[in-house]
Amino acid sequence: MNAASKQSDRGSAARSRLPEGVRATVIGGGLAGIAAATVLCERGAAVTVVEREPVLGGRASGWRDHLSDGQPFEMERGFHAFFRQYYNVRALLRRIDPELGNLMPLVDYPIVGPSGEMESFSGLPTRTPFQVLELVRRSPHLKLKDLMRADVRSAAQMLAFDTDTIYERFDHFTARQYLDSLSFPTRARQMLFDVFAHSFFNPEDRMSASELLMMFHFYFMGNPEGLVFDVLVEPFSLALWMPMRRYLEKRGVQFLLERSATQVSRATEKGWRVHLDKAPDHVDGDVVVLATTVPGLQSIVQASPDLQSPAWRKNVESQSVTYPFAVWRAWLDTPSSPGRHAFIGTSGLGVVDNVSEYHLFEGESRRWSMATGGSVVEVHAYAVRPELSQEAIRSEFDKTMREIYPETANARIVDERFLLRSDCPAFPPGSWRSRLQVETPFDGVALAGDFVRISQPSALMERAVSTGFLAANRLMSTWGVRPEPVRSVPTQGLLSWLPAWTAPHIA
Repeated sequence: MNAASKQSDRGSAARSRLPEGVRATVIGGGLAGIAAATVLCERGAAVTVVEREPVLGGRASGWRDHLSDGQPFEMERGFHAFFRQYYNVRALLRRIDPELGNLMPLVDYPIVGPSGEMESFSGLPTRTPFQVLELVRRSPHLKLKDLMRADVRSAAQMLAFDTDTIYERFDHFTARQYLDSLSFPTRARQMLFDVFAHSFFNPEDRMSASELLMMFHFYFMGNPEGLVFDVLVEPFSLALWMPMRRYLEKRGVQFLLERSATQVSRATEKGWRVHLDKAPDHVDGDVVVLATTVPGLQSIVQASPDLQSPAWRKNVESQSVTYPFAVWRAWLDTPSSPGRHAFIGTSGLGVVDNVSEYHLFEGESRRWSMATGGSVVEVHAYAVRPELSQEAIRSEFDKTMREIYPETANARIVDERFLLRSDCPAFPPGSWRSRLQVETPFDGVALAGDFVRISQPSALMERAVSTGFLAANRLMSTWGVRPEPVRSVPTQGLLSWLPAWTAPHIA
């Protein structure tokens, strides 16, 4: 087994199933909660999933809506990319799609600048440092002479990732301070680094440099699969959540939707009771997975005297959410020009971070486009300054779309949807030590979510699913049950052996 496919498979001689009668309650029906529920039910637990929304999926959810002419469609909370190193996400998807036939590869996702500049990530080698050398060779924004002027010690840290040291060295700096220390040319930084940094919903001046370096390692320097990614060929609700619910219900999982967990208390000496805001007013179980948003977790813990551990509760209170993200989907009466990419990142174009042409990859949007001759375009902003109004964001989205795609300059908007949400976790400088982990001080209670700290490099959907698997593994270990494999990219970079004194002095 190579480094790229490491698995935590301790307990290979353990029992395959839980004892008869073990009950598990999962609070949260997003990717983290569903990953935990999947493993627990497959190992024999009677699982109940509590979800406050009427649909599953969390920040990857989808739901039925209707256009102004009454035609139904499936709306989502924005574009999601399935990178090839999302090993655990793909393992979850294989439960309902063994050949991953619902995933379609994108050839490229270029970065577009304000004057038409473009960076491409297609066809790069997948091994370090060859992908870096090739990117520099063909980039119009970064030349060898620029690298010679850059701060070598700062740049080397992108190759020196090590989960045991990177947070000690860089967690007290911001991502912006680290990027400033590279001394790269302005356009090179905008086209190659700023776009990447924005993709994690945290603004550079409020995000830990160590978290950014981990992202560089996970997506580029330590990623053996390449930078291109796949997308679902149908809406999330149709391709993922409906089939996943059917899969789990066949294995006895019960779903309590549109119900909020309000408190967790001791039901018996070893069991836990999850209190709900609607009938049934509680669910009892032997183990509990807390797979909520950060605000949801804080609300539950604050109302749960039995979750009594002062240090842990203080860490729960210290978690926070980052700036809002915005999504605008527009149905236009004009087709897109031939040769358009399904997805582009943007740099230097105001609040806009990327644009997706949904009719180029998603079946539902493609069918609408073929029937009407129009196009379906979605614009995103990942970390919107909170002082911006919805009207201002939507207006800038519209203006930027028409500038990037001249064929839409006079397009009529047939219908549109605008979402502004603020529930993504923040990773501020200095927060690593207080970040929550899968294990809690309470027997039978585990955490899962993309805000949870784990040793495997991961982010976004992959971290959510990884922590869900790990939460189930932690709870099953009480009975000595075989854990679910959790795969990872290498946990160390090519230059991880560099001593601490080689780290840069960041202002």
